[in-house]
Order: sequence, then structure tokens, then C-alpha cells
Amino acid sequence: MNASLLIHGPTASGKTQLAIELAEALNGEIVNADSMQIYKDLNVLTARPSEDELAAAPHHLFGSIDAAIRYSTGQWLEDARGVIADILRRGRTPILVGGTGLYFLALTQGLSDIPPVPEEVRGDVRTILSAEGANGLRARLEAVDPQSADRIKGNDRQRLSRAYEVWLATGKTLTAFQGARTPPPLGPNEWLGVALTPPRPRLYARIDRRFDGMMMKGAMEEARALVERGLPEDLPVMKAHGMPWLAAFLREQISAEDAAENAKRDTRRYAKRQFTWIGRQFPFWPRIPSMDVQDRKKVIFALYREIDPG
Repeated sequence: MNASLLIHGPTASGKTQLAIELAEALNGEIVNADSMQIYKDLNVLTARPSEDELAAAPHHLFGSIDAAIRYSTGQWLEDARGVIADILRRGRTPILVGGTGLYFLALTQGLSDIPPVPEEVRGDVRTILSAEGANGLRARLEAVDPQSADRIKGNDRQRLSRAYEVWLATGKTLTAFQGARTPPPLGPNEWLGVALTPPRPRLYARIDRRFDGMMMKGAMEEARALVERGLPEDLPVMKAHGMPWLAAFLREQISAEDAAENAKRDTRRYAKRQFTWIGRQFPFWPRIPSMDVQDRKKVIFALYREIDPG
């Protein structure tokens, strides 16, 4: 059986072209492991593979979900499990590529078996958050799940909401669920994971240039289409890199220049957090610091052949 290849890296680190090169070398098929590239409404803003890139190798789970859906890690894991099994059944190599570290963690270490949270419960928590703010929500969480409240640092509204939603919906703490994980789809000898760690100054400059290019390719029109749909602002698609600032510009709340600068700044900060995630969650994954596609390809190909000589 072919081993799966997992390629994780920060945004704008050149994962798309590298995955295509490796798919050609390893008889592979590419599986999306990016939580934003799954949405069909986010093409330009997520730098989803172009039509030419999609045609260069088989791609799966790109642009398949409507913007109005709250797509979860659990849903991705089940979808990816089926796609990986199908690729392996046909004697090809699954190449999972993306910047969502939690997806790779679930794939290799399993996922807490948390039941779906009903939409009405999510709505109740949103109301609490709006009325009481993050501090009020934290106080409520501390009363029912102090361990989660202690783990969630600062003003992390999303994680505070998630932990409180779970308790309201199930009567059990998020901590209790996290103590019992489902078996991972990939066993310890069935995959190779590598992390792209390009020099940060070069990466940050690339992020800025890429956003300028996105604006020329229709990012504003993409944002306008989402705003005109009147979607709730807490949906994942409305939090995509640059989307909140472009939406603010379209609502005439800030200037175009401020929207662009804030979007670039937030994306650079996100890349920094991705580096931190790689260091903490995947300390033993080989690091690939080069920015050159062919250098990366040679190194990863050699590492892969060490575990799967076929």
C-alpha cells in the first residue's frame, strides 16, 4: 500500500505548485487540507488552485462546499477518509496539502468524538457573546469547564464560544470529550509528514505581493458577492484572510488602502501562528526551509522513498 504524503506549511509558502510536482513524481492525487479552500465561493481570496493547476493533477475537496455551510474538522476528516481510501484502492499516492494544522492532527492522531452542536445553541451563544463580550462568556465557561477556560488564552472568542456551545448542547465539558479520541484514519507507518518553513521575511513579502495580485484578479468582486448574500458574519467564509476588511470597505466603513493594509497584516500574523503550530504540534516532521520548488521536490521525494521504496 502506498504511504500518504502530508505537506503542511504557512499561507503563501508555495504548497500548490509543489504538490503538483510531487503528484507527477509519485503517481499521486492531491487532497485539500485547507479549511478555506474547501469553499466554492472563495476562489481568489484563498489562492485556490487555478483551472490550469487543477488540470495538471487530480484534485479533491477543493471548492466543494457552499459558503453558508459551517464545515467542521469532523466533516473534513470523514470526507478525506473516503477520498484517501479511494486513491489507495486505485494504487495511487494520496498527497494531502494545506495550511490547516488541525486537519493534519486529526488525520494522524484522531479527533475528539463531539456530537454536532444544534444551530439554535450556536445562536444562543452568539447572543451571549454579543451582549456580554468575551469576558462575560469566559466567566460562564469558567463556571462549567474551568479546564477549557484556563487553556483558552486571551480574547479568543471562537474557542470560548466552541467550548461553551459543547457544554450547552451535551451537558459535558469539551475537556471530557478531548480525553477520548477516535482512531486516526492514518496509522503510524502509513504516512510521511513534512513542514514547509521558508524564511519569514521572504514569506511576508510574498504574502503582500500575493494580496496585491488577488485584488487585480477579482478579490473585491468575490467579497462583494458574499456581502450581498447577507451571510452571518461569524461564518467561516466571512473570516477568510482579507474578507472582514474588504467587507468593511464595501460597507464604506474604511478606505480601500486601509482594507488592503489590514488584510496583509492579518495574513502575516496568521502565517506567524502557523509557524508556531508547526513547532508545537509537529516537532518531528522534517522541515523544508528552501523556497525553490525543485529543491523541495528532491528532498521530499527522497524522504518519501525511505518509507515507501515502491
